[in-house]
Amino acid sequence: MSSSSAENNGGVEDDALEDAHGDDDEQTATAYDGNENGSSPGEGRIVELLQEEREDPSMSSIGNGTNRYKKFHQMDQESEDGSSETVPLRVRSPSDSLSVPDDSPSVQGSLLSSPTGSNILPSVASRPGLESPTPSFRPFDRRFQSRLSSSSLNIPRASSPAFLSKPHSRQGSVSSQFLLNSGDIDTSSPPWEVIRWTKLKKMNGQAFSEIGKRNFGTPTCISVSASIVLGTSKGIILIFDYHQNLKSIIGPGTKAVESGAITSVAISADHLIVAGGHANGSIFTWEAARAARPFLHIPSLDASQMVNRTIDGQIPNVAIRHLGFLGTRHTALVSADDRGMAFSHLATRGTGALGRSVRTTRILGRYPNDVATSAKARKPSTVLAFAPLPLGNVERRTDTMGLTAMLTPYLLVIVSTTPVAQTQHKAPRPKEIAAHSAMSGCLAWFPAVKLKVKDPNTGSDFSKVKLVYCWSNVLTVLDVEEVESSDKDKPASLFFRPRSRWKAEEAIVAVQWLSRSVLTILTITQRLIILEDGSMRMTDAFDLVHKHIFHQDLFSKQLHNLVEQLDEEDTSMHGVVADAFYMSFKAYKSRMFLLGFNDVSIGTLSNWADRLIALMEDGDYIGAIELATSYYTGDTDKLTIGLPEDTTLRHSMVRDKLVEIMTASLKFAFSQAQKQQRTDDVHLKNLAEACFSACLSIGDVDYLFDEAYEWYEQEDAEGILLESLEPHILERQIVTIPPTVVKAMVTHFVSKGLESRLEEVICHMETATLDIDEVTTLCKQHNLYDALIYVWNQALGDYITPLIDLLTLLVPLAKNGDYFTNGHVMEDPISGVNALKLFPYMAYTFTGRVYPTGDDLGDQQALDAKAELYWFIFSGKTIIWPKGSSMPFLTKPPHEHEPTFPYLRMILKFDAPSFLSALNEAFEDTFLNDTPERAVNGGSNRDMSEEHIFGLSVNRQYIITILLEVMNSNDFASEDTIYLDMFIARNLPKFPQYLLLSGTALHKVLIGLCNYPGDELADDAQLSTEYLLSVYHPPDLLTLMPMFQQAGFYRVLKSIYKSDKQYNKLVEAYFEDPEGRENIFECIADCLRPRSALTKRQIREVHEVLKSHAKDLVYLDAVRAARIIDSYASSLHQAVLDSLPDDPELQYTYLNTIFESTVKNTENSKDKNSFTERYVQLMCKYDAAHVAGYVELVQASDLHLDKVLPFMEESGVVDAAVVLMARDGQLQGAMDRLIRHLKKLEAALQGLLGGTIEDIESMQAEEAAEDLLGALQKYTNVGIWLCQGQTESSAPRTSSLLRKRFNRKDELLPEENLWLDLIDTTVQITRAISSSLTDPELSVSGVLDHEKLQSQLRTLVQRSFTALLASTSTPTQMGTNLSFLRILRAFLARASVASPNLSDLRAVLGSIFSAYTYEESILSLANRLLDKDLFVNVQLATTLKQRGWRPRGATCEGCGRRVWGPGVSGDVFSQWEEKQELDLKQRKEKFAALSGGNMERGKGRAHTRNESKPSIVEVDKGKGKNEDSEEEIGQTAERGQPNLGPLVVLACRHVYHQTCLEAVQQAEDPALHDGREEKLLINLREQRRANMAGLYSRQDVLDDNGDEFVDDDRFQSFWWTTTGQIVKWSVFFGLLAILIAYLVIGHIHAKRRIKKGLAPLAYHKWLLSREDRAKFDPTFQGSSTYYYPDGQQPYGMPMHRMPPPVYDPHSMPPPGYQHPPGATKVDPSQFTTTRREDGEATPAYDAPSGPPPTRREGEESPAYDAPSGPPPAHPITASPTGGSTTSNNPYRL
Repeated sequence: MSSSSAENNGGVEDDALEDAHGDDDEQTATAYDGNENGSSPGEGRIVELLQEEREDPSMSSIGNGTNRYKKFHQMDQESEDGSSETVPLRVRSPSDSLSVPDDSPSVQGSLLSSPTGSNILPSVASRPGLESPTPSFRPFDRRFQSRLSSSSLNIPRASSPAFLSKPHSRQGSVSSQFLLNSGDIDTSSPPWEVIRWTKLKKMNGQAFSEIGKRNFGTPTCISVSASIVLGTSKGIILIFDYHQNLKSIIGPGTKAVESGAITSVAISADHLIVAGGHANGSIFTWEAARAARPFLHIPSLDASQMVNRTIDGQIPNVAIRHLGFLGTRHTALVSADDRGMAFSHLATRGTGALGRSVRTTRILGRYPNDVATSAKARKPSTVLAFAPLPLGNVERRTDTMGLTAMLTPYLLVIVSTTPVAQTQHKAPRPKEIAAHSAMSGCLAWFPAVKLKVKDPNTGSDFSKVKLVYCWSNVLTVLDVEEVESSDKDKPASLFFRPRSRWKAEEAIVAVQWLSRSVLTILTITQRLIILEDGSMRMTDAFDLVHKHIFHQDLFSKQLHNLVEQLDEEDTSMHGVVADAFYMSFKAYKSRMFLLGFNDVSIGTLSNWADRLIALMEDGDYIGAIELATSYYTGDTDKLTIGLPEDTTLRHSMVRDKLVEIMTASLKFAFSQAQKQQRTDDVHLKNLAEACFSACLSIGDVDYLFDEAYEWYEQEDAEGILLESLEPHILERQIVTIPPTVVKAMVTHFVSKGLESRLEEVICHMETATLDIDEVTTLCKQHNLYDALIYVWNQALGDYITPLIDLLTLLVPLAKNGDYFTNGHVMEDPISGVNALKLFPYMAYTFTGRVYPTGDDLGDQQALDAKAELYWFIFSGKTIIWPKGSSMPFLTKPPHEHEPTFPYLRMILKFDAPSFLSALNEAFEDTFLNDTPERAVNGGSNRDMSEEHIFGLSVNRQYIITILLEVMNSNDFASEDTIYLDMFIARNLPKFPQYLLLSGTALHKVLIGLCNYPGDELADDAQLSTEYLLSVYHPPDLLTLMPMFQQAGFYRVLKSIYKSDKQYNKLVEAYFEDPEGRENIFECIADCLRPRSALTKRQIREVHEVLKSHAKDLVYLDAVRAARIIDSYASSLHQAVLDSLPDDPELQYTYLNTIFESTVKNTENSKDKNSFTERYVQLMCKYDAAHVAGYVELVQASDLHLDKVLPFMEESGVVDAAVVLMARDGQLQGAMDRLIRHLKKLEAALQGLLGGTIEDIESMQAEEAAEDLLGALQKYTNVGIWLCQGQTESSAPRTSSLLRKRFNRKDELLPEENLWLDLIDTTVQITRAISSSLTDPELSVSGVLDHEKLQSQLRTLVQRSFTALLASTSTPTQMGTNLSFLRILRAFLARASVASPNLSDLRAVLGSIFSAYTYEESILSLANRLLDKDLFVNVQLATTLKQRGWRPRGATCEGCGRRVWGPGVSGDVFSQWEEKQELDLKQRKEKFAALSGGNMERGKGRAHTRNESKPSIVEVDKGKGKNEDSEEEIGQTAERGQPNLGPLVVLACRHVYHQTCLEAVQQAEDPALHDGREEKLLINLREQRRANMAGLYSRQDVLDDNGDEFVDDDRFQSFWWTTTGQIVKWSVFFGLLAILIAYLVIGHIHAKRRIKKGLAPLAYHKWLLSREDRAKFDPTFQGSSTYYYPDGQQPYGMPMHRMPPPVYDPHSMPPPGYQHPPGATKVDPSQFTTTRREDGEATPAYDAPSGPPPTRREGEESPAYDAPSGPPPAHPITASPTGGSTTSNNPYRL
């Protein structure tokens, strides 16, 4: 096809592309315009265009290169992101239909010229004008992937219609109808009323008018049933029917109006009785038909009854807030009052109100005058909500139990009132309630009802009883389940299960059930919420403030103290009390009733049909269809709008309505279009999408093409419907399209230039409905080759024709008898782009996938497709196709002679890398396995064509052989053959069992891989070489090494060197490899590790390599290099350092690594010591702050002062120099050097202080001054360290001999001279700088902080003197150390010489002494604080000691005697008094001894204490505490009690007498009684605890955490008191009496029943004897006697029966086994009388001859006569054990 014709066909899309791409595309349009005008392109014109496109990435012409693909890829991604709204259209053939690899687009091919200088051109795709769809480099690491099989669609299109997927106008939007939340409800409302409110005008006119209020009072509460009941403030009840007629006025003229306002009303279950609760506590019930007098009156208690209360009743003058009937009874009620009390009222049957008596039972709360049972104050309470369980339409056990739910501020309580009041369930207040929230409470029951459809979860025909209750903003739904009892007489037990919980945004004040699954909620701000029970989803919410709902403040008075006082344990109680709304909000039969201040309203939820009609009437037909669709699918709130939960039932209800709405909508829409002559396409598109979604939901796609399509077609708008159909086809929702619609779709998409989208749609259709001829023609005409291939493959099963069509595009390129030799890459570049699709097509087909969708082919279909393609490509001959025609498919049409394998040669010449990449995928398929199963699976049992037979015979070996033959160096350039070499090298290791190549061939492959044509292929070629060498081992590998090295295959070289153990060359290879140098360190570690098995020669060779590359190693990573060398080759340190003469920083890094390493290598420490001086020298330059610290750690022998001292002085590291000089013994020189440096710092600081203001401001004087002062402090500390070190080292050596050398008093020791020089220098510096700071003429006076600087200066002197005092104040062996005084005297003498006037030193010395005074005050304060803390701790210990231990029991653990408590023997109290007196006497004597005199001195002689005799008896306490003394023991012994010693209470709370404890110890082991009491006590305690674990477990008192709780003496257990013991024994004797009574009464009752002829009952029949039980139980009959039932005594001994005989030799033996005559043990058959021989069969039993005897009718049976003679002996049978199972022995059982 010429370019001009192609331009005419795609002109529409040209304009679209120009608009989309802007100015950059104008060049391309111009180029094509030139061709359109008829001027044919010159020689190489297309190549030039493509070259320009390649060089300029901004051009977007539809060419055949990478930039073109990138441009379209960017356009696609922009459209996906939404940044570009322009749809990229196609020009003739879409470039985005090009099959692309998975990861990235194609990259540029190899160069035109080969390295060998061959004149053979490479394949077209390898030239710089056209590229393959796979990258030319690494083609075997990619997989082909078509555009249509990718996960995301690049072309933007209309999104799939979904419910509410797009917002439209107010008329077309229904977003507010379903997805409701608190934000949407206020701002928008649907066209229908979700709740239709109706004001009862007639009722309001009677109850709320001025006349009504004057006559009846204002309404105060409402109750709804079959009628509407209002209670008023005047005590009158008004009953209205649903026609708003006032049916009855109850109360006027009766005692009820005197009882105050109606505060609650209730209606009975049969709607006949109305009850009203009044403000004074009275309750009246009335018959609605006869309201003249009350049906029942329940008054409150009188005041006198409240004082001496004997019965329950309502508290007088307390309003009845809640009231209800129980079940179906008219005389059973429950109520709750204003004070938090609830009652159950049951009236007896009688005539009239006066003839009935009422029994009231309190079921909740306490009376005000009741005495509290605990010391805690009673919390205020009330009944926030109250309701009895109403009756449902199915009978349940709960109907007769009188269940009543009550909600207080603290608990939910459910009580059953029948037959007796009993609590069934309690639930506390939820913890989820927010703190400081509004306190409110409400609840509502829903009874059990019969279900139309069985519950899918339980399968039950009726629902469960449910209770919803709310505290504040937390709503909980409680299910009540009945568990049937096994005893029919017992009622069913109830199980309460909280099922779901929901939190509102604000407090809930009222709740009601609209239906079984829908709740309606009223919040504190009068907001109405509709909530689904199952999902707990809020479906609607409305504001009802305008309704003015009646509410009262009923609970704040009672709960004022509760909410006002903050409880730290429960902060949710703190807040405000909400008003009560429960009496104004009721629900009955899905209707809501609101009692307002001025009216009564009824609200009804609109159902689903009403909502659809409202939308249609509003003109929103699209919203109606979408809403009906959501109803059908169940995506909306089906329970709220009246739709059933059952899917089938819901579908049957909605389906027909949905079809009607669609039909009416289409008719309405197009009728409006006809009237307006033009309508908005957006509405028609939205309508089409809504119809598609609806039809797909109901499964009626035919409606779209039968009805909807006709409507759109009549108005020439079918394009809108077809574009809406497109996404559904792509999503495989609709795959079968009528042919007429397909034809219209093709016409529409082509007319709009949407061929790309049309192609994609066709590839997702069912091909059975397509017109093949028309579709294929259109695909060829518009270059839709993806769709063309899909139709040929899927519709006709033809896989060769699409390949021929693609190769036909390449035929014009083959001219002059060769392939693509002229400069024309191709005349039409679009044809070349389409031709590239043959490679992904082949890859998909070879791997059994559908092109281009990527779906899997069927097994047989995939087998046939693969066989056809292999036959076509590798048959080696020219093919005549289609079959039956006479026209062969020629690759070089002008020439009749075709080469061998013409189609393979054409493909390889066009794009060899892509074809080999496709084959690489094909090789992974099992089809090429040369196995017998392939022939069987291929259908060898059926007639196969030539192509199938040949295709099934193709294997991998055959393909490799053909490729080696075809792709020779004479016909193909090295740019193409390199890919064949890589292909073979990659696949040979993967399939060694299927491929067999000669060594020569593989050697050529290796040579070809080493001679790769371009650097871009180097890495891929090396990877292929590694693959090949894994299975191929060339014999002349050493000859290949130079070639590998020249090619740069360092990975190959490393592998070879490592396997050959050439470690020096391995390391060399790592250094030469530019990409793997980072791994050199791991290589060195592997080679030189201690157990690497390298010989000394190999290690030496590796060292030589490291020496030669030492500089490279350090430059690569100095730290890692140092670690590796230090760990494995420490002898090379010098060589490494010598290689870095010009880089001292790297030297320092290297040395720092080996010296400062955390892992110390002691073996190499000697080698490193030689570099210590060099390291210190470099450290002075690069890390001066670290020098001093390091020098202290280094040995003195490793550093020479003359080598490192100049570097230290140059870098200013004075502290390190001082350290070194001190260690060298040059103490005075070190001090002199330090003093010189301090003088330099002083001069610098003086210069700073004397500078001008400009200089000071420019240099930031304050920071500089602080730095200088910091340096002064640092070096002063260095001087102190020097002096202290010298003083400590010289102190032991100071003696009188040394002092004799300094015989003059004013001469000082060397260390004293050091202190004198330091102090003198610091004082002089401080005095000089202080005088400068105090100079008023100083320019720096207004810049620096003088006080701060002076305090830092004084610190220097104070620190120096403090250190001097601490060092010289320690006494010596000679006596007192006088060094401080001598130094101070010398200092003053030197100061007097330097300054005759000592007034300059006054301030300095004053600050020193003031510092000493301050330190003294600090020390004294610290001592006082310590003393105070010590006193507190000692006092606490004393208190704990005096507290003592409480014994566990009251008896001694050893002897069991009682030692304390009630019943203890002996005069314990008197002994305790004597012990107290003794203690007092002891304290007095101790105090007298301490004070030195007598406490009570009179006129007589002073008392003299006898020191020889102790006045107090000392008692050994052991580990416990002694309760008694020895004196008490003696007194006890005198009274007749044994002297057991004092009591010993152990830490485990066991108590012993001391004597008993010692006895126990001696009994355990007498040898251990040697003073080791503590160990014995511990062992004894553990043993006794183990022996008495059961007893102790009952006696232990545990706290909440399970830990033992030790009581003190103030607590005494209740069970040890007199009352507790009485209770214990009373309970014991009571239980014993009950047991005895049970035995006696049960026995008597059983006897009486037997006398009456009745069987005894189960509970007492076991009390009867066997004889009595035999009278009614057959199992006990006949077993009372064992030997002789007649009572005969065989031996004539009437008193005792004779025992069985003794089996002895002299007595008769017992009976044994007696075999019958002829019996044998061998033959198991014992029926014969004679023994049979072996093999003889046992004779069969024969019946007697003659007919069986018969008895005539009516004849009696003859009596049985016993045979004559004695009775035969009882037969004896043998048991398996040898004994007989039946014995003649009468004594044997």
